[in-house]
Amino acid sequence: MAQENASSGSLVLYISSSIVLLFVALGMFLPAQTAAVVNKVFAFLTTDFGWLYLLSVAVFLVVAYGIAFSRYGNIKLGKDEDTPEFSNFQWFAMLFGGGMGIGLVFWSIAEPIMHYLAPPVGTASTPEAMATAMRVVFFHWGIHAWVIFAIGGLALAYFQFRRGLPFLISSAFYPLIGERIYGPIGKAIDILSVFATVFGVATSLGLGSSQIATGLNYIWGVTASPTTIAIIIAVITILFTLATISGLHKAMQFAANLKIWLSIAFMVFIFLFGGMVGILNTFTSTLGSYLQTFVGQTLWMDNAKWITGWTVFYWAWWIAWAPFVGQFVARVSKGRTIREFILAVTLLPVGFSFMWLAIYGGAAFQLDQASGGAIKAAVNADYTTALFATLKQLPLYGLTGPLAIVLIVASFIGAANSATYVLAMLTSGGDMNPNKKLRGFWGIAQGAITIMLILVGGTAALKALQTASIAAAFPFMLIMLVMCYSIIVALREDSAGKK
Repeated sequence: MAQENASSGSLVLYISSSIVLLFVALGMFLPAQTAAVVNKVFAFLTTDFGWLYLLSVAVFLVVAYGIAFSRYGNIKLGKDEDTPEFSNFQWFAMLFGGGMGIGLVFWSIAEPIMHYLAPPVGTASTPEAMATAMRVVFFHWGIHAWVIFAIGGLALAYFQFRRGLPFLISSAFYPLIGERIYGPIGKAIDILSVFATVFGVATSLGLGSSQIATGLNYIWGVTASPTTIAIIIAVITILFTLATISGLHKAMQFAANLKIWLSIAFMVFIFLFGGMVGILNTFTSTLGSYLQTFVGQTLWMDNAKWITGWTVFYWAWWIAWAPFVGQFVARVSKGRTIREFILAVTLLPVGFSFMWLAIYGGAAFQLDQASGGAIKAAVNADYTTALFATLKQLPLYGLTGPLAIVLIVASFIGAANSATYVLAMLTSGGDMNPNKKLRGFWGIAQGAITIMLILVGGTAALKALQTASIAAAFPFMLIMLVMCYSIIVALREDSAGKK
């Protein structure tokens, strides 16, 4: 079986690498044409099937919490005698660090300001628009996103640790197709997972590096040229590749802990100097409105154009990231019960995210008013400067500005670590400890892809491939819906076997 898995992994590696190189070539040398095609595909999927994205995520919610609070919730992700591999704090740090940390740093100020200026309902630039903006941000970065990751992670953890199947997305379909998971169907699922992961990380690396370059320009006047961005990408690639090669425990724990402690330090600082009472009021009222509108917002389609541009885009983006985030949270959750896993994955990072968003967003709104609209002006000019424009309104900017760049780098290293490790697992037949050469290959490949795109095709090439990865989320969304059914079938078999 091990030889079969290795052979399967090699085939997935060769095919997925070829597809990646093809799209990179198209993005580099035909960026406008590539962008036109993928944008048409993406527009068709999000406009005509936006309702399906919303309904699918609603299904994920029902399935996840239905399982968690059923008798199946007591089933352990592993053998009955297995114990957790990591402490609770280490586990939480890696759950958060392996997910959307870089996105929170990037969007925590820019997105609420953008919704404030262009709300889905009501009049822009009013107190009501501010409240709506914060509620929408909670919604986009809340439970719905992490439920998507939890479904993928649950399937992987259960079938690997409980059933002894390869650590691959395709293994989740064993109750339905049996040994055919080792055939063309299974390989196609795994190749799609690799495709979405590679370009999800590559484009995020490009956009995150652009934010770092913007920060360097904002603080020290360094020109944010494609060459500067390429150098930043090269440095970050070296860092996360070396971290990934060093091994899961050392690399992941260090990157996650660094990000967590830096995040906490920034949250405390902004909370203390950004208007404590206003931030607390923002958190309380936004949490209340989020819970009050939870069901209605989940299926809200009244402003179809806005929903397509924001909510559907986010759901597609989270689904595109589900293969690698799901694999990572599964990898670090052996020995946990299903109930413990689902509740931790969907609630703990969300709680931290809500505090983060309330602190950053609440402070930004207050500081914007105090500065006469400086932050709004910065977001309108270039939303990548939102964080630095906000920090500039606070004390110790000479210290916090550079530390913000360190936070961005640490956040991305955490996500890139997990993505690289997962890519190596996907292309090695599900080996949970893939060799260092394969880990190094995918680390260098992601950085090289991004650098080539930046230098040759510019941001247009990156955006085209980002859109392509999101479009790839549509078939993966269908895969995840079938995965939900497969999980339920497997859990029924497991429960029946115990009786």
